Amino acid sequence: MPSIDEIIKQADNPFDKYVTGNFCGEEQNQTPIVESIHQQELLLIAKVIDWVGKDHRPRTVMLAGDSGMGKSYLLNRLKQMCGNKAFFAYIDPWADSNYIWRHTLRYTVDSLMQEPENQQESQLLIMLKNISAFPEGNMGSRQQFINKMRATYRSGIYNGKSFFGVLYDLNNPELNITASDWLRGDDLDEEDLNSLGVKRAIDSEDAAQKIMRNLGIISPRPIVLCFDQLDNIPRRQNSEFLDIQALFNVNSSLHTYSRNFMAIVSIIMQTWKRKMHVEVQSADQARINVVVRLKPISLDRAEELWASRLYPLHQQANPQPPSPIYPLTRQWLEEKIPQGKTTPRYALMEGRKLIEEYKETLVIASPKVTQQRLGRAKPAVEQDFQPATRPEPTVKADFQAALVRAWDHEFQKNSQKITRIRHYDGPELINMLQLALKTLEIKGIKPKLLSSSATFASCSLSYQPPDRQGRVGLVWGENPHMASFSYMMKACEQAIQKNLCQALYLIRSEGVGKPNQKGNKIYQQIFAGSPHRHIKSDLNSVLYLATYYNLVKKARSRELVVADRVLTLEYLEKLIRDSQILHNCPLLQKLGIAVLPVPEVSRRDDDEQNAEYQRDDIGQEVKYFVLDIVTNKHQLIGRNTLIENACSQFPQVKSAEVEQVIQQLVEENIVRIVNPKAPLEQQLICWVVPDATGRVE
Repeated sequence: MPSIDEIIKQADNPFDKYVTGNFCGEEQNQTPIVESIHQQELLLIAKVIDWVGKDHRPRTVMLAGDSGMGKSYLLNRLKQMCGNKAFFAYIDPWADSNYIWRHTLRYTVDSLMQEPENQQESQLLIMLKNISAFPEGNMGSRQQFINKMRATYRSGIYNGKSFFGVLYDLNNPELNITASDWLRGDDLDEEDLNSLGVKRAIDSEDAAQKIMRNLGIISPRPIVLCFDQLDNIPRRQNSEFLDIQALFNVNSSLHTYSRNFMAIVSIIMQTWKRKMHVEVQSADQARINVVVRLKPISLDRAEELWASRLYPLHQQANPQPPSPIYPLTRQWLEEKIPQGKTTPRYALMEGRKLIEEYKETLVIASPKVTQQRLGRAKPAVEQDFQPATRPEPTVKADFQAALVRAWDHEFQKNSQKITRIRHYDGPELINMLQLALKTLEIKGIKPKLLSSSATFASCSLSYQPPDRQGRVGLVWGENPHMASFSYMMKACEQAIQKNLCQALYLIRSEGVGKPNQKGNKIYQQIFAGSPHRHIKSDLNSVLYLATYYNLVKKARSRELVVADRVLTLEYLEKLIRDSQILHNCPLLQKLGIAVLPVPEVSRRDDDEQNAEYQRDDIGQEVKYFVLDIVTNKHQLIGRNTLIENACSQFPQVKSAEVEQVIQQLVEENIVRIVNPKAPLEQQLICWVVPDATGRVE
């Protein structure tokens, strides 16, 4: 077995991963668990879950802590620890408070449709097979199931026949997706509604609230609703304050009318102190049953955190390292954190930087000299248990590459999770598009163009295009039901009649109905010619917008860490503009917002030439990815590890193609193979660092 130093030289930096955001549908056990960190707080929340499980009365926990204190990490641990006695739902920030119940239902059902760790069925199917009406899990025929459920739950169930019928259809492979779409509130077309035997979709806040209540009534376990990243929710009308009251209206309704629900409101402590507590009505604040405050961790806990990240590397080493945190030391920890308290994130960031420095010096010095050099490193300074604020760097190629890698990682996750445009509803889609327009410095953005329609106002906006006079209106509606489409077309017609915009663009991938239908007739009148247009949406565009939105959410919640910096939203926007990464979004190109020079080969109808262009484009992405790892993530990394990372990031790329990229970078004198005569599995790659004159060392 190799020595620990050889393993460290070859391996990824074990401190790279940070846990943030949605834990439902994400790969579990991505990072080691340190049981002692926030253990008491975790046990307290688990106890509240037990209370709900016993008396079925709703409870609310406020989870508060400074940025980087580990709130998202704790929620992930809670789900792993209590997954056998509760169902968990992660609720993303909502785009419009007028849709908050429908938003909550959508994300609750999406989460319940995910399979828990080590389970073969979704949380929702597990729920159905454990309800009291069917102690042996045998649900019989569809009608038997409906009759039995209606007899068991005689009161409190809304639209019982349709609701129970759709639940049964979740077990039918041919209807499973359609049934889950109905439950999450999609506005299904007539054919899908008929296949489920229901008359209408869940198309109002009242209906969504009642379906949520239905789920609580039939659930044999508590349903834990985790509201996170609340710095991203809408502002109150004509106010700078976030509309946190909308969430507490939902919470109070759960307490009053529902059962078996537990809400966890995860919020940054400073946000709550400065804005929220004066904006939430006293009666709603009284619904908070338990307040859990996450505190800074001690050096002992930080040392355990370091040890947990280094443990997988230590297991591969022979002989075993002299300490659980080797090559790091307790002395370094004390020098880096002289006040004796820190946040988990800061401890990880410092560990990551020290490992990077250690990997570099391993090439040019003995381990003893390496320890001495790093031991003299200037300690970082924390203020209020936060990393010291550093001035934002000027945009450099290396930092851009770090952002691109963060983007690629987020895009890859979204590609696995988001498989269709209707993963999001209309207000979310238009909100994500609005964020992109704002970042690209489009002027005069005004939301809710279709103000005459309470249903479709939140699916529209207008803006001042940079290249001509007049306003452009955007409407994004993917609702497949033709009656709803007709109402949307009427709202578009009224907006044009009122001259609210001089050009109106309909963004839609769904059909537009038959020629004899009213909605199609209005559509033909508006969008048959200039200046109004129908732009077909595509999944790739949604992935671009969703990826950027996820980065924005992290930046607003102070969770976006790139190249050892916690990025502000303003600096993220600057990096995105300078990188022009959003210019690759097809929808923004169709709108004329983002314009890229198109290579001549891509304009031809020659499929072979187009395929060749796409391969070249992917090759460039692989090259940027490899450069980022070597220049920003790991100044030194094993050749095989680098190839494995690239192939993992780009599944369509073969290892031989990555080898070609590495060889090209070697020939360009950008990277160097440190030990070219060693076997391939032992070879190390490092960056050829230019000096002040531009020459390379």
